[in-house]
Amino acid sequence: MADVFSLVMLVCAAVGSMAFGVLTAYAIFRVGFALMRPRTAPVPMKVQPQLAPE
Repeated sequence: MADVFSLVMLVCAAVGSMAFGVLTAYAIFRVGFALMRPRTAPVPMKVQPQLAPE
């Protein structure tokens, strides 16, 4: 019974480790690509004076 429990714990630890690694890699790539994304500067617009209706 202890061998089966040890096997289950080993499998759970391996799956958890792989999930943690995948999520960590995903977070690292998200941050990296967010830093590489070009920033768009707002285009300055000239303000047109509006004439009051007569």
